[in-house]
Amino acid sequence: MEWLQNLNKAIDYIENNLDKEISYDEAARIACCSTTYFQRMFTYAAGISLSEYIRRRKMTQAAFDLQTTKCKVLDIALKYGYASPTSFNRAFQAVHGVSPVSLRRTGKPLTAYLPIRFTVTVSGKQPMSYRIEEKKAMRFVGIRFPLTQNMEENQNMVPFFWDKLLKNGQINSLYDLTDEPFGIAGITHTLNDQFYYSVAAASSKAVPIGMNVLEIPAAVWVVFECDGLFKEASQAIFRRFLTEWLPFSGYAYAELPDIEIYPINHDMSESGHFEIWIAIKKVKN
Repeated sequence: MEWLQNLNKAIDYIENNLDKEISYDEAARIACCSTTYFQRMFTYAAGISLSEYIRRRKMTQAAFDLQTTKCKVLDIALKYGYASPTSFNRAFQAVHGVSPVSLRRTGKPLTAYLPIRFTVTVSGKQPMSYRIEEKKAMRFVGIRFPLTQNMEENQNMVPFFWDKLLKNGQINSLYDLTDEPFGIAGITHTLNDQFYYSVAAASSKAVPIGMNVLEIPAAVWVVFECDGLFKEASQAIFRRFLTEWLPFSGYAYAELPDIEIYPINHDMSESGHFEIWIAIKKVKN
């Protein structure tokens, strides 16, 4: 449960600095992981991106200030890190559906986003089928695209990316490249502190023009077996991994690429049996 405790300490840091500059690097240091993976794990566990969470919390506090003080709108904007009234107005309206000035004039109802607290989820209703495997270094060849900090946007982009590869025939090129029988991989990984999603094949063959190589070192992996709609089931597994499996496992997240393994089928159906591989490491006593 240590990682959840560290994640909550990072939330405490954010809460204590809503009216100051919030350093993602410092929040990640408190959470004991890299900055890029802190943002990713936060999004998995919270269901929204770190940047969106901070924006909602700042705008919640800004609304309280507007309602309980006589401070100028510009002063409140500056307090929460907005250099111009325009940018503050845009952020405020996105959260509350009303401008700061209109709020004071009309007193419309607002939306309050309270601080997140991460807790262990113990349901016991849905078993998690998994196995732990040691895997040698792996080499994947495939096609990638950059992810954004917006979780909902990414969730829409990834299925579109798969569909594009199916329609333009590139998925068949990946089938021809694979050395392994297990299927085609969807891999979330980092490159120069930017997250990418790759559709790739485990392959030792030459890299075709327009494709990229992803080398993954030898590691211990927890492999979850899944059945159902690919999109919904994979999101649920990642969240349950963080809040149900990991806290009691004696392992920590290894900060390697996360791998989804889908069966080879030329119609690219949206449901079926698939696996999720997440690299883990033993927690030091």
